[in-house]
Amino acid sequence: MSKVLELTDDNFKKEVIQSGGPVLVDFWAPWCGPCKMVAPVIEDVAEEMDGKVKVCKVNVDENTDTAGEYSVMSIPTILLIKDGEVQDQVVGYLPKEDLIKKIEENL
Repeated sequence: MSKVLELTDDNFKKEVIQSGGPVLVDFWAPWCGPCKMVAPVIEDVAEEMDGKVKVCKVNVDENTDTAGEYSVMSIPTILLIKDGEVQDQVVGYLPKEDLIKKIEENL
């Protein structure tokens, strides 16, 4: 079973802003080629960092309010949010090791 939580406009605030701990959010869309490349990386990070960071995905086509609130212009956009504040942002593909390093810098 996937450790990646699918978010919506309705549950984003509860799962991310109010969660207290660090949350990695992948903004993606099903038609996006680079998003398909980064998806297995996101899954691996969720598995390896389980208990340290919550890993979530937001489909930008279905959740335009949240994507707009975070000014997501290009996908994939990966945000690291802690205590309700964006700590780091990656646009495009990033290898797993680099993504884990970014997360660890912001824990």
